[in-house]
Amino acid sequence: MGFVLQDYQTTLKSRATLTGTGVHSGKPVTVHFLPADADTGILFQLTNGGDSREFRALVSEVGATDLCTMLGDPAGEHHIGTVEHLMATVFGLGLDNLIIEIDGPEVPILDGSAIAFVEAFDQAGVETLPVKRRYIRVVKPVRIENGASWAEFRPYDGTRFEIEIDFESPAIGRQLFASDINADIFRRDIARARTFGFMKDVERLWAAGYALGSSLENSLVIGDDNRVINMGGLRYPNEFARHKTLDAMGDLALAGARFIGCFRSYRGGHRMNAAALRRLLSDRSAFEIVETTRRERGRSAEMSAVSAPVYAPWMI
Repeated sequence: MGFVLQDYQTTLKSRATLTGTGVHSGKPVTVHFLPADADTGILFQLTNGGDSREFRALVSEVGATDLCTMLGDPAGEHHIGTVEHLMATVFGLGLDNLIIEIDGPEVPILDGSAIAFVEAFDQAGVETLPVKRRYIRVVKPVRIENGASWAEFRPYDGTRFEIEIDFESPAIGRQLFASDINADIFRRDIARARTFGFMKDVERLWAAGYALGSSLENSLVIGDDNRVINMGGLRYPNEFARHKTLDAMGDLALAGARFIGCFRSYRGGHRMNAAALRRLLSDRSAFEIVETTRRERGRSAEMSAVSAPVYAPWMI
């Protein structure tokens, strides 16, 4: 096949910790990342005071997609918001199993990108586990549309994202980021792309109780003159499209297994990403569950379909 297959599941070698501020709550939060056994998946453990609650990182747990991707009920006492940058790192670095202990209802925004998660995971190291990894392979196109916006999965010999955005603001305009994905590409081309917003929207968001932790330290901000006002400027010429790719990777990581296929979108976002993933997983004729089989003493690999449990992690 035309891309590198990871035969076996992975986790972290050691514990890692990050502390920061929630972009919407403005409150401090600490996250601990712990190694986990094979077939654990990605498991969030929210500790809020003396109470605790677990959330599996699955699209079936998504309760809101308005300004971020949130696990749990946004109107309830227990939920975890802004999981997308962390989950994009899990996807990009190929982590299958992880326990995430978090002491607040929102993953910290850090610098608005995924690079701090990458550095923390790289320092902790990745361990290979003696259990086969399973993939979701797209076998027929699946598409959703909403006005001028659309998103689709297509069969592809690899894992690829083609994300196009189109904003009226001349600071952004129409941008495309298209690339196959592996850990090196994620680190170099995607992980440092920051979240962005418009100064004109800030007061409205503050009044609604959002973006209380947003600042020029963790967001690209476009001013009233349609220019990026951050002193350092852009990290990539098309940083906006790359950040939308980062978001899409995080949202699709909630499939519960890495997919083999191409995800394409135009003017998408968290809601459309989640809807497209739900559409794919609801059509059992659109995908199959596969794992690697090695031949000729491990020199070559191919994918073979396997029987999936009725309540497999990727099922919604």
